[in-house]
Amino acid sequence: MADETPKINRDDLEAGFRELSNEVQGQVDEAKPKLLPAAVGGGLLLLFVAYVIGKRVGATKSTIVEIRRI
Repeated sequence: MADETPKINRDDLEAGFRELSNEVQGQVDEAKPKLLPAAVGGGLLLLFVAYVIGKRVGATKSTIVEIRRI
């Protein structure tokens, strides 16, 4: 009544991880040409938003120096 299941050894684990890694790498290689322009566009949009916000904050918090003659 003893069910003997085969023991998993190091070679089995390495083969499984290698197969999984190859699948993931294939998906990454397929998606890379599509994601590169999107990443560049997102970066440019982020820079533009930071510029606009900085320009507004700089205008509202700018110091006014008044010089008077005594």
